[in-house]
Amino acid sequence: MRLILLGPPGAGKGTQAQKLVEKHGIVQLSTGDMLRAAVAAGTPIGLKAKDIMASGGLVPDDVVVGIISDRIEQPDAKRGFILDGFPRTVPQARALDELLKKKQLKLDAVVELRVNESALLQRVEKRVAEMRARGEEVRADDTPEVLSKRLASYRAQTEPLVHYYSEKRKLITVDGMMTIGNVTSAINRVLEALGASPAKPARKSKKTSAKAAKKSAKKTKSKPKKASRKASKAARKGSKKASKKSKKKAKKGKSRKSKK
Repeated sequence: MRLILLGPPGAGKGTQAQKLVEKHGIVQLSTGDMLRAAVAAGTPIGLKAKDIMASGGLVPDDVVVGIISDRIEQPDAKRGFILDGFPRTVPQARALDELLKKKQLKLDAVVELRVNESALLQRVEKRVAEMRARGEEVRADDTPEVLSKRLASYRAQTEPLVHYYSEKRKLITVDGMMTIGNVTSAINRVLEALGASPAKPARKSKKTSAKAAKKSAKKTKSKPKKASRKASKAARKGSKKASKKSKKKAKKGKSRKSKK
């Protein structure tokens, strides 16, 4: 199974990705983690990314796609993967399509977690207020102001992917405002309907199994009864035939004596 998770910051993509990883035994691929791993491993593409990152520049799409290409060749990604943080733009999505096509791999689905941005901001405001009330330090990137900027960036860059994948009939939209468990169940139901996730075999109820057991027991009981009935009928027929034959013989004997 090969998936992409879409959704604004705070939609719960990371949580749902972990749920899918646990259920299906696939790997979660984060572009940030892959970049750091490639740099640490000293791969040719990793060294190229290292030089760009060291100069403070943004890693170009072709380098990121190259790192993804290397990563999905590893054994743990053979069963499938979830891309987290990539693609972020339509050009990146097109580059990913080309990569998968070259490798003869198919993208199963793109799961969009749709959320209410106002509700997300209210959640952050509430969390920050509670942390400050407890005297805890609030992270600089965990404020309503920062979230507002990140949401605006998502709308401008990543939201067009919703339309892109919708046209390709790969998009699945799930209400991300539900509870974590309900969101997980909704995703799994849709994946099963698409055939991306194997459906669990339906369990037979105890009543149906009990009925089946009774029927089989009745059949096994009725078989010897039927056999005994057939045997008794055959015996009765045999005795009748024998009695008829003896009567005939007796009549013939009497007729012979009278003639004499």
